[in-house]
Amino acid sequence: MIIGLGIAAVCALGALIALMGVVAMAFPGRPRPWPAHLLRRSAWLAAASAAAVYSLGLSGVLASEWAVGDGADSTPAPACRDGFAPATVQGLSHHRASYLPLGFDCVREDGSAYTSDPDYAWMNRTSAVLALSAAALAVGAGYAAELRARAAAR
Repeated sequence: MIIGLGIAAVCALGALIALMGVVAMAFPGRPRPWPAHLLRRSAWLAAASAAAVYSLGLSGVLASEWAVGDGADSTPAPACRDGFAPATVQGLSHHRASYLPLGFDCVREDGSAYTSDPDYAWMNRTSAVLALSAAALAVGAGYAAELRARAAAR
């Protein structure tokens, strides 16, 4: 758990450094051509942010997975029992952990399931949007560099 949070903290630090690089583009003395640099730095910011959000959720899934079978009163998963009404937990048989997309689902004997933490939904959406944004910005930076090279060749 500590390692997962440490990885999330390192990714968040990387996102903060990338954010400072993006903000630096607003000050005089910025590198030329500045739009290409801005796209590249924004792509790094989005990628580091996506990694931070995903690793935070991944550490939550791993912590829930590791808590199962870890001593007395650890089965069914504590993440499926703690904080839920007794009627919700009734008939709990097992759990399903998913790493892509993030999720830790609790399954009842009748086959119905419920999520142990609704935060995984926003973490999945946020990391996907940030990863797609990073890819789009990287492609945009490459396209801008290609246009600049073609204009210089003329």
